[in-house]
Amino acid sequence: MKNGLEMDIHIGEMIKSEFDRQGRKVTWFAEQLKCNRSNVYSIFSRKNIDVEMLILISRVLGHNFLQDIVPWAEGGEKSGNV
Repeated sequence: MKNGLEMDIHIGEMIKSEFDRQGRKVTWFAEQLKCNRSNVYSIFSRKNIDVEMLILISRVLGHNFLQDIVPWAEGGEKSGNV
């Protein structure tokens, strides 16, 4: 990352953790996101994600991932899962 800052955050893992906690199926998630199953697996493997996509995922899963990453943005410790 620029300016020598390193962020130890993997948003895909955070999404996968919440997804698993809810006991959801990949086919359900793909339908909600209007994509195919391979795209869902791609989301789970991403270290970074587009903010609009993160908002959509937050709405679909009913979990505010933006709130989870705020501590990193502010230079603090992580507060969410993973």
